[in-house]
Amino acid sequence: MRVTTLMRRLVGVMSLFVVGVRWDANTLILAVRPRWLKPRCGECGERAPGYDRKGLRRWRALSYGRVRVFLEYAPRRVACGRCGGVRVEKVPWADHASWFTRDFEERVAYHAQVMDKTAVTKLLGISWEAVGAIVSRVVERTMDEDRLGTLQRIGIDEFSYRKHHRYLTTVVDHDTRRVVWAAKGRGADTLAEFFSLLGPDGVARLKLATIDMAGGYIKALEERAPHVKIVFDRFHVQRLASVAVDEVRRKIWREMKGTKAASAIKGMRFILLKNPWNLSRKERRRLAELQHTNRRLYRAYLLKEALAAALDYKQLSRASRALDDGLAWATRSKLPAFVKLARTLRKHRDRILAYVTERITNGVVEGINNRLRTIARRSYGVHSAEPLIAMLHLCVGGIELNPPVPARSSAMPPTQP
Repeated sequence: MRVTTLMRRLVGVMSLFVVGVRWDANTLILAVRPRWLKPRCGECGERAPGYDRKGLRRWRALSYGRVRVFLEYAPRRVACGRCGGVRVEKVPWADHASWFTRDFEERVAYHAQVMDKTAVTKLLGISWEAVGAIVSRVVERTMDEDRLGTLQRIGIDEFSYRKHHRYLTTVVDHDTRRVVWAAKGRGADTLAEFFSLLGPDGVARLKLATIDMAGGYIKALEERAPHVKIVFDRFHVQRLASVAVDEVRRKIWREMKGTKAASAIKGMRFILLKNPWNLSRKERRRLAELQHTNRRLYRAYLLKEALAAALDYKQLSRASRALDDGLAWATRSKLPAFVKLARTLRKHRDRILAYVTERITNGVVEGINNRLRTIARRSYGVHSAEPLIAMLHLCVGGIELNPPVPARSSAMPPTQP
């Protein structure tokens, strides 16, 4: 086997010629050149006349054991008619403006999916900034370009990635359970950018969107996609009822503080917020005693459970009657927190009941936000939205990486037990 063929197979790029090999301080340097004779523009890839040649440049390739490998070449500059100016020529082993081969970048991104950046820098011997830049390039190169072309059911939510109200808006495809879009900011203006990217045909294909009752997202959906069926997330609706129960409990506690009767509701917060089937025997006994010791607080608990039970029905007519009965009871309850809650839920009644027919929640979006929170924590915090968005697409955007690994040889002896 010729040295050129051997080195091409080691590097994993067949569209190059190896014109020289040398060692330098435990580093293997391969002098290479592209197989094509006429240069091509590094940005658009079109053939273009040569302009001049730059100095020698090195690209980091995959290492072999303790030996680091670099590709060395003096790239030409070309006068590209399409891009309108002078550009550095395209090379077959790396992306434009990158100092690493594509195989090396895929290995970095593969590790970044499961490791923090500091560990990746130590393992592969590159800088923190290089890891972020490589992740962005790999995501741009491998992300599915048709991910927005088949959207029908989406989930929308926000994620706080830093203090002082720094947010991301994420859009998830319910059918593929992966992130299809994310951008810095929240509210109607941010979500409008997604609809602009989707285009009129893409917006027309949308059928359903789940949200968490955020006013900005409601406004954007009503203005840009009025035909889309909005489904309010069930668990956010129930959370409003839980907040109302806790508000009633705190108000009663302040009124009774310092009296003997206050001991009856001491430590009742989580008992009131738990699902009935998760209560222990002792907790059920305390809840039963509350019916006699504090009827106002027990009434608030029953109202919370009545609203939750209304959404358990699978028939829309029964769920509608149960929800209306619960809201009417809340209005007459003489509990200000539940009177206010009844006004809010009655305003969005149809979108709350949409859960009964669709049986879909924002649970997938919330789960992805938890993954995103883990990514941010793994990075010990992030200073800007762009690297976090790239990591989000890399880890939960449906990107599957296959870094080059040595193939198992059939001539190898079987492993002894």
